[in-house]
Amino acid sequence: MLFRRILIDKITGIWMVAALVTILLLPLVIGVGLYLKSVPLFEHQNLWHLIGTSEWAPHEGKFGFWPFIAGSLYVTLIAFVFAAPVCLLTGIYLTQFSSPKLMRIMHPVIDILAGLPSVIYGVWGILVIVPFVSRIVAPVFNTSSSGYTIFAGGIVLAVMCIPYILNMLIEVFNTVPIGLKEASLSLGATFWESVKHVVIRKSYPGIISAFGLGIAKAFGETIAVMMVVGNMVQTHFSPFEAGYPLPALIANNYGEMLSIPLYDSALMFAALLLFVIILVINIIFRYFIYKTRER
Repeated sequence: MLFRRILIDKITGIWMVAALVTILLLPLVIGVGLYLKSVPLFEHQNLWHLIGTSEWAPHEGKFGFWPFIAGSLYVTLIAFVFAAPVCLLTGIYLTQFSSPKLMRIMHPVIDILAGLPSVIYGVWGILVIVPFVSRIVAPVFNTSSSGYTIFAGGIVLAVMCIPYILNMLIEVFNTVPIGLKEASLSLGATFWESVKHVVIRKSYPGIISAFGLGIAKAFGETIAVMMVVGNMVQTHFSPFEAGYPLPALIANNYGEMLSIPLYDSALMFAALLLFVIILVINIIFRYFIYKTRER
């Protein structure tokens, strides 16, 4: 009986360690695989030339990735500007000011939004956001636009990210001990002052983490953004012009253009760029979280 218990404990420990090692190795394996597939491209052009140039002519062997990198960053930035304040204010209201009944209603609504396929957001963007940008937003800024723009992509991407960020913020605010807020109220602070100086201040690391994960998710979204962003290689950007993010480049061309020399390696390099940028975003936000906790 004792031997059986010891054996079960050892087997349980082994498979848990094996699962942990697998998770730790996955990013390394993915990164190494993408790098090895990108090596043929590095033999013809150096890294800085690939990243820093804008000329995209695969038939001539010219692969400048800067328009795609800038398009991804621009769409993600617009999405973050729209989504971050909405999520933060909504999360504060739902957890601190609203009734439990409203919270019970909102939870399934948020889950439904999070579970919708991205293609549905893309169709909604074509039917609603593209005409809205073309007929209403662009004329306000005295410009004409087809509506298939970086701005439209940013709006669709913001709506897609809201349920993920909001869910995380709700959980973060709910983990703050209610005793801290009650102690603040007992010292004479108003309800809003207690929320601002106790709840939000205590939640800084979680808020930063939620925003970081939201940005990382937004940067890699493909189908919905690809359907509304226009997919044109541009060297200069206006929010009311078309763009071409990295995920859209991979999704649009993989499998169709691989007869062109080095095109396969170029698309794998685009995937490697996505991987590295998202890794850097996560490292930066982890640093912010560390510094916030240190303070």
